[in-house]
Amino acid sequence: MFGTLIILVAALQAWTIPYYALTPGDATPVAPLVLISGLKTDTQHDKIMLTDVYLQSLTAWQYVLMHFQDHVEFVSTGQLVDPGIPTDELDAQSYLQMSDSKEAAEVAALRALGWTIPAEATGAVINGVIAPSPARSAGLHVADEVVGVNSRPVHTSCDLISVVHSLAPDVVVHLLVRRAAIDAKGVISWSTPRAMSMRTAPAPAGFTSSGCAGVSGGDRSWLGLSLEDGVHYALPGVFSIDTNYIGGPSAGLAMTLTLIDKLSAGSLTGHRVVAATGTIDATGNVGDVGGVAEKTIAVERAGATVFIVPRDELGVARGAASPGLRILGVTTLAQALSDLRALGGSAPVALTKPH
Repeated sequence: MFGTLIILVAALQAWTIPYYALTPGDATPVAPLVLISGLKTDTQHDKIMLTDVYLQSLTAWQYVLMHFQDHVEFVSTGQLVDPGIPTDELDAQSYLQMSDSKEAAEVAALRALGWTIPAEATGAVINGVIAPSPARSAGLHVADEVVGVNSRPVHTSCDLISVVHSLAPDVVVHLLVRRAAIDAKGVISWSTPRAMSMRTAPAPAGFTSSGCAGVSGGDRSWLGLSLEDGVHYALPGVFSIDTNYIGGPSAGLAMTLTLIDKLSAGSLTGHRVVAATGTIDATGNVGDVGGVAEKTIAVERAGATVFIVPRDELGVARGAASPGLRILGVTTLAQALSDLRALGGSAPVALTKPH
């Protein structure tokens, strides 16, 4: 009997299952991570924190044991990656999301301070590669940017999709690609464009929508790519946010608030210790994130007195918080700034005159 139990435990320890555990991570002040040149900054900054969670793949044994721990949320593989996307792309996707989030935070912060920020479409950025697929076989990876197809320029994802969907299956398509390199810290760099070729395949059953106006569904050729539009923003200064080893888009709101605080006079938070979670886009919209209950635990442990979260996750945060933590739910950057002013914070006024 004892020997059978040992064998069973060993089997559970070796059996990796399609579930992950989310546990409370860290709450980190953002200001020390930020460097800005070319614009005036305030040397006195508020304590605004980003917060993360620990994501751990599980064996069956760990899955059993962690049910007896506090502050654990279990998520399935299907909640982390889209259908057909292998989990070996999770890290790359997470670091691409962080890179996008930092860029959006910079633009949203500057626009909130009155700057006009020109934008230029640059290509189709790969944010997922389905397996199996022609793209996977050809070695395309997350964060690669396609800037040309069959001698035509590609400025947006729909530029690429329209050409590929116009082709019959089993033909060679020629791409011009800026290959991405992601180092161990999650920093992404891109090479000069290089030519790549692959043979198209018929779109799989059930794949019918391209998502592009005027482009038919994937009923002809298919490469197996999930895409987003590449954009270059002309910023008035040079920004660096050190997010080494941190991935995902959820620090967007915290980074945006910190940039506004550094680029303006006065105390944005009324000298309160504030944590924030939520995605941000370049227009200032705040989006939902995962692991809010676990993040609430993390920010309380770090001493925050105010926690700003996406409005749809207000109930989750309040359910995990103790009475001493004030939870604010927002859908936009403007609302977050308004709520901070209501708590005694200053209205942001840019130290460098915007144009």
